[in-house]
Amino acid sequence: MTTEIKICMGSACFARGNYKNAEIIEKFIEDNNLDAKIELYGALCENKCEVGPNIYIDDKIYNNVDEEKLMVILESLKND
Repeated sequence: MTTEIKICMGSACFARGNYKNAEIIEKFIEDNNLDAKIELYGALCENKCEVGPNIYIDDKIYNNVDEEKLMVILESLKND
């Protein structure tokens, strides 16, 4: 079963940090050989700008995602 990560790349989320979060996720996938387990893709504005940057993992939304929060989320995916 693959995990889907959708990262909002709308202007507000992008400017608030998802440009960097996308790089962190890509590096994490590569460093942990998770290419077959995680599908990463970007999305246009998800209309939740006020609580961004936003990242969706499967059916769950994460708001105000900074690097620290993102690493906790990603580490939990390794154990699934």
